[in-house]
Amino acid sequence: MKILLFGKNGQVGWELQRALAPLGELIALTTNSTELKADFADPESLAATVRAVAPQWIVNAAAYTAVDKAESEPDLARRINAVAPGVLAREAAAIGAGLVHYSTDYVFDGSGNEPWVEDDETGPLGVYGATKLEGEVLIRDSSCQHLILRTSWVYAARGSNFAKTMLKLAQERDALRIVDDQIGAPTGAELLADVTAHALRSASRRPELCGTYQVAAAGNTSWHQYAQHVIEQARSKGRPIRVAHDAIAAVPTHAFPTLARRPGNSRLDTRKLQDAFDLRLPAWQIGVDRMLTEVLG
Repeated sequence: MKILLFGKNGQVGWELQRALAPLGELIALTTNSTELKADFADPESLAATVRAVAPQWIVNAAAYTAVDKAESEPDLARRINAVAPGVLAREAAAIGAGLVHYSTDYVFDGSGNEPWVEDDETGPLGVYGATKLEGEVLIRDSSCQHLILRTSWVYAARGSNFAKTMLKLAQERDALRIVDDQIGAPTGAELLADVTAHALRSASRRPELCGTYQVAAAGNTSWHQYAQHVIEQARSKGRPIRVAHDAIAAVPTHAFPTLARRPGNSRLDTRKLQDAFDLRLPAWQIGVDRMLTEVLG
């Protein structure tokens, strides 16, 4: 099997290089690749790359993820998150290849308290969510075989993330204020990559498994509870934590105004994925603790 991976240096792309390597020949590209074009800001340039490589599967881990900045750069966000995946889907259909693409809970409006299922009505709150949703639609409309994997609150030991930011602030400040009315499941890039490899291999053998699925670690938490967990884990490992446990205040979203609205409910129902691919997704704490062990040493 030949696999063409875009976005190899992102959090998910980095883990995908490991997870996909045993499946066959892996050609992994980044935006700065020179021999083969991989610039998602120039979507049509991707077509020549797909034709030159002629893969059995394309895996797209590239995305515009600056949620607030997207409000002032809607055209660029749309080219990267919608038009470019649409080009990949068109080219995949033309050569009979499959496409794996990652989407987000931001395609929903974040209302209610129940986990979102794949067929729930969408309603993005901002440019980022709208462009990711358009990307989904273009892929489905292309008629290519595809796996669209929606996820939430992605982190990795490599690069920056919420947990690392909290660890830094907890060592510098006497008190912290963390949002407590946004609920979701921190999901590791490592888990996403492993699920992707398993789903791709299964869908290669059984094309009827292609479709849209949701992938997130089990359970849910708030950013405030997430921060508390991270900080207490660091404290238990002897890290010099300055902030006291009772000095981590829970505050509402409106305490931190942002250009783009954040969904309050980011819970994702993953039963469809688990049933289709015979998987069991672990609790969010397992992946976070593993990441912290690597980060804290």
